[in-house]
Amino acid sequence: MIDELTALFTGPGAADYLGEPVTIGAHMRQAGALAEAAGAAPSLVAAALLHDVGHLTGGDDARHGLAGASWLATCFGPSVTEPVRLHVAAKRYLCAVEPGYFEVLSPESVRTLAAQGGPMSAAEAAEFEAGPYFADAVSVRRWDEAAKDPAVTPPPFGHFDELLRGLLRGSA
Repeated sequence: MIDELTALFTGPGAADYLGEPVTIGAHMRQAGALAEAAGAAPSLVAAALLHDVGHLTGGDDARHGLAGASWLATCFGPSVTEPVRLHVAAKRYLCAVEPGYFEVLSPESVRTLAAQGGPMSAAEAAEFEAGPYFADAVSVRRWDEAAKDPAVTPPPFGHFDELLRGLLRGSA
């Protein structure tokens, strides 16, 4: 799995911009570095790093979280995959419940929000809050939005190699 991830992060798909000012590969590495700098648990650093892997494995704007989580679940547990799966829902949640959050979204995040279902209803937000990975998904979402700075050079993907290997199913 680490070799497959390395290939995805160094392959041509990682050089796509997807409407943002940084490549998808740089974006995900920035998110992982932000989680690491915040002192997040290794599984949450991995989730931040891998949150958009679904874009590289064929997921569209609305379903890339689900696609990425499904793909990652062959080798990683739910502490990695669930925040990945839920990071789109976390954007919808934050837009619904946090005044001013919508204003911090990049223009591309605003565009994709509509395809992702728009802000959550009150009932959807309450259901989301009750989930076991709610807080982790919200953290990943915040790093996701902050990880779009073209002036930041993130660490190379190999920087996260040991962390990822330690999280592989059966490695502990």
